[in-house]
Amino acid sequence: MTGAEIGVGIVGLGGMGTLHARSLEDLGADIVAGADLVDAQRRRFAETFDATTYETHEGLVVDDAVDAVVIATPNRFHEPIAVAALEAGHHVLVEKPLAHTLESAERIADAARHAEGICMVGFHNRHAASMAMFEEYNSRGRFGDLTHVEANYVRRRGVPGPGSWFTDRDLAGGGALLDIGVHALDLALYALDFPEITEVSGVTRTTFGTREEYADPDGFGDNWNAEADTYEVDDSVTAFIRCEGGRTISLEAAWATNREESMDFRVRGTQAGAQFDIGETELTILEAGTTGCDHYSNVNLTGDPSMTGYAKQDEQFLTTIASGGEPLANTIDEALLVQRVIDAIYRSSESGRAEPVSTAELECTPRAD
Repeated sequence: MTGAEIGVGIVGLGGMGTLHARSLEDLGADIVAGADLVDAQRRRFAETFDATTYETHEGLVVDDAVDAVVIATPNRFHEPIAVAALEAGHHVLVEKPLAHTLESAERIADAARHAEGICMVGFHNRHAASMAMFEEYNSRGRFGDLTHVEANYVRRRGVPGPGSWFTDRDLAGGGALLDIGVHALDLALYALDFPEITEVSGVTRTTFGTREEYADPDGFGDNWNAEADTYEVDDSVTAFIRCEGGRTISLEAAWATNREESMDFRVRGTQAGAQFDIGETELTILEAGTTGCDHYSNVNLTGDPSMTGYAKQDEQFLTTIASGGEPLANTIDEALLVQRVIDAIYRSSESGRAEPVSTAELECTPRAD
């Protein structure tokens, strides 16, 4: 009963908001309120959770039953909702990315630093079984010094339909990079314990979304119409990130590209390496040794399939609220560093050269050994 006596309001009552509501309710929280512009969404939510609903967040944040607010709206609206909730004294969990632009993310972070409540950001893949096993073995020194991370979140065909908020730059801030690439980037920085970053090089592309003829065998984007609908964002990105001590990150993310799909995540260390699919339950440790004879060793680990990243993340949110302490993971400064790297990737793509990333005023808490 982690969330006992914690009243939660959800802003954005679509699939993601409902997922959080069910997860938090299972953890013992009381889902007391919801807000959404769509009347049908409000009615469904009210019936499902017996919650008070509002058309906008303004009513929700002044509801006396609300202690914590979860934000699952299009990216552009994260800032006004988060700032209003924090100023009202609530705890906040905002879905990734922190915001649609770096400037907006900075304003959320500033509000969080002056708020009574905590603010956490929804990077749930950190809490999946695969990453949890990697993190534990890494803390024991199994991998030695980590040197490089290869992070992939690639769809062969998976562009959200043009005209949705995902493909509207004003609402989303970006495309594949901000939507799915952010997961891979955050996980890579998390694996390296949020190192100092020296420079970022990147190229973003808009290749498929503007085509009148677009093969979509899985029907990912309904009612494709490139002429009639809005498509102003990137559908793939390639980036390289240099960190202190010679550590590096290579990132591939795409909504659509002519290669096999992949969520492959690989970490190289001086003693061993690790490989797993982002968000999954299996981890492979890759080593070489001399015992008996020179040989390779692949150790395959399978985690608890019931340990989902969403559930563990929501549990941590409620536990942190109940403890009265500060978040130890999914912090606002970690999310702000991710946003600064994303901004640098876009700037690099425009300038055609490597761009710096500032880590000023950030306090990314190192994990204990």
